[in-house]
Amino acid sequence: MQIIPIRDLKNTVEVERRCAEENGPVYVTKNGYGRLVVMDIEYYEHTMQKIQEAKSIIEGLEDVENGHTLDGEKAITSIRNKYGI
Repeated sequence: MQIIPIRDLKNTVEVERRCAEENGPVYVTKNGYGRLVVMDIEYYEHTMQKIQEAKSIIEGLEDVENGHTLDGEKAITSIRNKYGI
């Protein structure tokens, strides 16, 4: 985990290098307290994808808990009949 003071943001090339090397977030502090997080775009996109996948799993589990499910064979038969497959 990289932690840098906010004044180091002036050296954008160095911050970019740290983000790439860390392959994770670089925490920026101001007066010793966390203030910002800077990260490589690839790491950001990967993280956002994982969050979306987790949300989808949670929604699916909630559907199961609430009984919003269909029998697999009945669902496939219904789809085949609907589309003439």
